[in-house]
Amino acid sequence: MFGDANIIILHLFKDYCALGFFKGALLLDEQQILSKPGENSQSVRMAKFTNVKDIKKRKTILKAYIYEAIEVEKAGIKVELKLSKNLELPEEFQHKLNSNPTLKKAFEALTPGRQRAYNLYFSAPKQSATRTSRVEKYVSQILCGKGINDCTCGFSKKMPQCDGSHKHIK
Repeated sequence: MFGDANIIILHLFKDYCALGFFKGALLLDEQQILSKPGENSQSVRMAKFTNVKDIKKRKTILKAYIYEAIEVEKAGIKVELKLSKNLELPEEFQHKLNSNPTLKKAFEALTPGRQRAYNLYFSAPKQSATRTSRVEKYVSQILCGKGINDCTCGFSKKMPQCDGSHKHIK
């Protein structure tokens, strides 16, 4: 952290570890070691490592990137994020919103991140029938003000995210 802002995070995975930069999109990345964690990531970039030797080899580069990330934070530079208002909603979901003003109001009341998550999930399938069924499945959750990954059973130990705790209830 620098001040009250997160600068970097360490990720541990089965096959690799990574050093993630919260505002990595703003770093110059002259060494081309940073990548997006997912195709829809807007600001985070990470350097992946599969062994300690790679980390030691890039020690100087990593330090330079960390210092650059601190300078970005000191300067108060922000990543320009695509706003949910600019979302291109799939036709099936847009039709549902147009025909149900309550649903539209509930969707618009969600945080931009939650709106974006729903849009990504609803837009992913190639077939209209699959997109329609996904929309139908989540209407009640949207009306309750919940995000696509939010807990709906109330048993999650990681609220508001669902950690699967409900699966162990008998």
